[in-house]
Amino acid sequence: MRYRRSQAPGATYFFTVVTHDRKKILCLDENPGLLKRSFEAVRGKHPFTLDAIVLLPDHLHCLWTLPPGDNDYSKRWMLIKSGFTRTCHDPFKSEYQASRADKREQYVWQRRFWEHQIRNDMDFMRHVEYIHYNPVKHGLATAPIEWRYSSFQRYVKEGKYRADWGAKDDISFDRFIGRE
Repeated sequence: MRYRRSQAPGATYFFTVVTHDRKKILCLDENPGLLKRSFEAVRGKHPFTLDAIVLLPDHLHCLWTLPPGDNDYSKRWMLIKSGFTRTCHDPFKSEYQASRADKREQYVWQRRFWEHQIRNDMDFMRHVEYIHYNPVKHGLATAPIEWRYSSFQRYVKEGKYRADWGAKDDISFDRFIGRE
């Protein structure tokens, strides 16, 4: 079965990208900085707006807006994932490289990613909230402000959130938001 992806040029998309076998390596050592550099390198050659992001140990969620007339987010993900794979710190690296029979599948990432085209302002807002609340949902923080690998702090500085948002309330989301 062939998977069909949304291909609207200039649209905003929500993504979930997961590590291979859900290895908890994304927040290890220098990996957050290496992943950030990979994003920056790709954005330098293939621009997009990074509207929101959260990095968790074994997956990440983000919202991108592509430039008008451009719909090639798959190329951007391939470049980000391969750039990070070349430089990342992974204590299991040699074990995975030796055991991978299919050389096309990288040992750091699952082959595919989940994408959802944002439909309207409410859909955008709910996905931003999902991204920022995700560390609390996974028990990694008691409030979004505590998680340093997130765009939440930027949103607070810009006045879009209060610093205590999500700290006292259990926030629930529609089952279609934030598929992992």
